[in-house]
Amino acid sequence: MNYSSLTPLKSLKLLKPLESSESFESCESFKPSESSELFEKSETLKGIKVLSPTAILGYGFPMESFEEGMKRHPDVIAVDAGSTDPGPFYLGAGISFTDRNAVKRDLEIMISAGIIAGIPVIIGTAGGSGGDPHLKWNVEIIKEIAAEKNLKFKLAVIKAEIDKNHVLKMMREGKVSPLHPAPELTEEELEKTVRIVGQMGVEPFIKALDEGAQVIVAGRAYDPAVFAALPIKMGYDRGLAIHMGKILECACIAATPGSGSDCMIGYLGSDSFKVEPLSPNRKCTTLSVAAHTLYEKTNPYILPGPGGILDLTQTQFHQETERVVKVTGSKFIPSEKYTIKLEGVKKIGYRTISIAGTRDPVMIEKIDEIIEGVRDRVEDNFKNSGYKYYLDFKIYGKNGVMGALEPIKHISTHELGIIIDAVADTQEIANTICSFAKSTMLHYGYEGRISTAGNLAFPYSPSDFKIGEVFVFNVYHTIQVDDPCELFPCETVLIEGKKCTPLR
Repeated sequence: MNYSSLTPLKSLKLLKPLESSESFESCESFKPSESSELFEKSETLKGIKVLSPTAILGYGFPMESFEEGMKRHPDVIAVDAGSTDPGPFYLGAGISFTDRNAVKRDLEIMISAGIIAGIPVIIGTAGGSGGDPHLKWNVEIIKEIAAEKNLKFKLAVIKAEIDKNHVLKMMREGKVSPLHPAPELTEEELEKTVRIVGQMGVEPFIKALDEGAQVIVAGRAYDPAVFAALPIKMGYDRGLAIHMGKILECACIAATPGSGSDCMIGYLGSDSFKVEPLSPNRKCTTLSVAAHTLYEKTNPYILPGPGGILDLTQTQFHQETERVVKVTGSKFIPSEKYTIKLEGVKKIGYRTISIAGTRDPVMIEKIDEIIEGVRDRVEDNFKNSGYKYYLDFKIYGKNGVMGALEPIKHISTHELGIIIDAVADTQEIANTICSFAKSTMLHYGYEGRISTAGNLAFPYSPSDFKIGEVFVFNVYHTIQVDDPCELFPCETVLIEGKKCTPLR
C-alpha cells in the first residue's frame, strides 16, 4: 500500500479512501485470542487492540457495538470515567456527575467481558472527578458487581487525591507552577482548598499491570493514559499510543455521526494506529479524527501531558477504508522535568436560583434597564444588613450562553428565558437575595408596561431552587515529581465474589 500521499496535520488536506480489500479480523468469541499473546511477546509488535466502550463511564453503549468490539479480540478494555467539564462542584462535594445505576450497567458488561476474554479492564478518573470519595464510590460498585455475579479477579485501586500539606511542602521547594491563566499559588489560597487531585500518567497503570491486576480503577488520570498504558508497557511508540488514547477517550465522538454513547476500537502497530467505530451506522473520516485531535487544545500542534508533550507537527491522517482512519507521525517529546497537573477547588458560598420567562415585547426591549433597576433595588434594600452576595441574571434568547462576549447585540426574539442566580455566604442569605430579586423583577414598573399582574412566567412551583454549596477552581498548576508514581499509591486486592482480600 502506498502512503506517499499522506498529508501532515499542518495543511489538513484530507484524503479520499483507498480502494483496498484489506479488512480487520472479525472473531466470533469473547475467549482469549492469539492477540492476547502480546502480553508475552511484545518484542514482535504485531499489533495491539484497545476497546473504548463509551466517552464517559455511565454514558452507555449499544450491546451490538460492544459485542462487535469483543469479536475483534481486543487486548484491553479501557474507559475514561470523568471530566472537569461539569465544573468544580463535583470535585468539591465529593460526588459523581454520572448516575450510579448507569455506571454499574456499563461496568457489569465491561468487567464480565474482560474476565471471560482474559484481558485487563482499566478505568480512569473514577467517580467523575477522581478524588478519594469518588474512587471509593466506584470501588463499591465494582465490589457489588463481583458479589452479585460471583466474579474472581485481582483489583488494583490507584489513588490520586493529594494532601495540601504535601503541596505546601513542594511549593516551598519551588516545585509548583501555575498553568496559564492561573496566578501563582499562595499559601493563603492553598489553605482554602477543600480537595486537590493530580492527573496521573501511564506509569501507575503500567505498575499495576506489572503486578498482575485484571481490573484497575484509578483516581484522576490524564485522559489518554488508560488507553495508552498497556501499549506503552508492551513497547509500542509512546507518541502514537497517547495520540490514539486522545481519540479513544471520547469514543465515537470522533466519528460521524458523532456519539458519546457508542464504542470505538483502536489498532496500534509499530509505526501507525487506526481507529474504527463499531456501529455500522458510523464512520471515522480524516476530518472527524483530525478535528478531535484538536479538541480541548490551545495549541493545534502541541499537547502537554504528564512527563512531556505530544508533538503533532508531522502527524498525517489517511482514509484507510470508508470507515477507518490511519494516523502516523505523532511524536512524544519527554520534558526535562516530570510534572503532574493539579486540580483543586475551594468553597465560596451557597447558591439559590429562580427560573422564569417573559414574552412581553416592551420588557424584552428594556431588559437591560430592568435588570439594573432590580440590582439597585436589591442593593438599597439590604445596604445595612452586612450581607455579602453575588447576584446575576442569565438572559437566554439574548446573551445567556456567551454573556458579555456575545457578538449579536440586537435581538428580535419574541420571548426570553431568565435565570436569577444568587450566591452568598450562607444558604439563608442566598435564599433572601434570590427571593427579593425575583419579586422585584416580577412587579417592576417600566415605561410602556401594560399588565400589572406580573412580568414573569414561572414554569415551576416552588419557583426558587436551593442549589447548595458553590465551589470554584483555585488550583490549576503543575507539580514537579522525581517518580511518576510517587503521588499515586496503589492498593491491590483479590476479589472473590463477596470476599475481598488485601494483597499488599
